[in-house]
This record gives sequence, C-alpha cells and structure tokens, in this order.
Amino acid sequence: MEIQELKEQKEGANSRGNDEACCVPTLVEPALGAKQARKAADVFNALADPTRLTILSLIARSERGEACVCDLTASFKMGQPSISHHLKILKDADLIQGDKRGKWVYYSLVVGRDEEIKGLLDTVLKIPVGV
Repeated sequence: MEIQELKEQKEGANSRGNDEACCVPTLVEPALGAKQARKAADVFNALADPTRLTILSLIARSERGEACVCDLTASFKMGQPSISHHLKILKDADLIQGDKRGKWVYYSLVVGRDEEIKGLLDTVLKIPVGV
C-alpha cells in the first residue's frame, strides 16, 4: 500500500471517531527517496558477502592502501574469475577503484566512502554511528 493511501485511511478512521485509527500505522516520510534507497541497497548488498568484506579488509589494511589483484587472488581458495566477480560488485557499488598497471590491476578504497556509509546508516536507522 502506498504512503498516501495509508494517510487517507488513517484520516478516514479519525473522522469516523472510532478506534480504527489505533490499527493504522503512524506514518512518517521515508528517510531516503527511491533512487537513494536503490543506491543504498546496492552498497549493502555488496557488503553482505563475507568474501567481499574480506577483500575490503585486505585492501584497507595493506601497507600502501592498495592491493594487487594477484595478491587478493592468492588470499582465497577460489579462482581468479570468482575474485574478479566480487571485485566488480565492490567497484559497481563505488566502494573500490582500480588502477591498471601493466597486466595487473591495483585496487584501493574510494576515499571518503566509509564516512558516507556511516552517514547513510545514521540516516536510515536514526541511530548515531559510533555509539
């Protein structure tokens, strides 16, 4: 049911002076628009996989702030095509960026993206992050 329909249903129940209003949810505007929600869902989907979280951790903890795809592949018991698939999902979610050098690609985190994601959680959940 759309938000507008629920608002109308609640207003109708209130105008009749009966107890139906207690059964209609109190409505507020969503914290995110449809486009923002889709982008947020893509980010959360990218983060919802243990392999991708491990890849992000490896990149974040690397000495130079970047990791070669060859090093990432060596860190897992799966083939290069699977790792490339996970890297593509992370890249499509704008969490990492790649820099091709010769035949290798070096991946790094997108600067400032971590703070954006923390802010997104705060917006969606209305809970200050870091509490």
